[in-house]
Amino acid sequence: MRRTGKQAGKHMRKNPNKSGGKSGSQSHKAVWNKEYQTGEHLKLSIEPGQDFLKGVRYIERKSGHEYLNPVSTALDLGCGNGRHIIYLAKAYGMRGIGYDLSEEAIAQARKSLNDLEIKYEVRSIAGDFDIKDGSIAIVLDLMTSHFLKAAEREHLRDEILRVLKPGGWLIFKSFLADEDLHVKRLLRDHPADESGAYIHPEFGVYEYVWTEEGMKDFFEPYLTLHKLEKSHRHLIRGKAGKRRTITAYFQKEY
Repeated sequence: MRRTGKQAGKHMRKNPNKSGGKSGSQSHKAVWNKEYQTGEHLKLSIEPGQDFLKGVRYIERKSGHEYLNPVSTALDLGCGNGRHIIYLAKAYGMRGIGYDLSEEAIAQARKSLNDLEIKYEVRSIAGDFDIKDGSIAIVLDLMTSHFLKAAEREHLRDEILRVLKPGGWLIFKSFLADEDLHVKRLLRDHPADESGAYIHPEFGVYEYVWTEEGMKDFFEPYLTLHKLEKSHRHLIRGKAGKRRTITAYFQKEY
């Protein structure tokens, strides 16, 4: 595994290739193909998400248009219908690369392509990227990599570091375990064999949930954390409410 910085924090799992349940890419593909066809469980918007927009505005405040410009490229990991890189292309003229496991999602994204300089590919975000070193200005990992096992998450981090330009940005969002009663129940009742992971009881797929400390240990030896936001609507009259999320803006050192 490639390393590009200080050694990462300790990982909790000795054998990340065994997790139980339907944790393979084919089961995730089936889940998301169905979701993009039917919208049965999730509201799949064509508008860019607020956490993404906040991240873009933050990058613009910190770096101006150094990375948000027509000669820069964004990589969206789990691009879905392409709404985020489409926004970057329209608002800043950026080029884009979008990866998604779902053929249905990519088909929808391509329908909105028009003359934008965006390339979509149906593929998992696990494994090597066919992207040149230091060629990406902004990487988006928005509610995507929690489907990966420990070794796959580590390799994804290494690939992000490899393709990011010096000074490039990662906008990261995932589920947060801290003070979330839903997560506590899922980990107790449907555990996978990695600490912090469970098998989703409805979809039958593997999901990993970060703690704030664990996320920092994982990324900060390699990337500079500029800002972190946590959702707080997790309790309603003392009962589990909306799932908690954590959003972070990281920058690769020059």
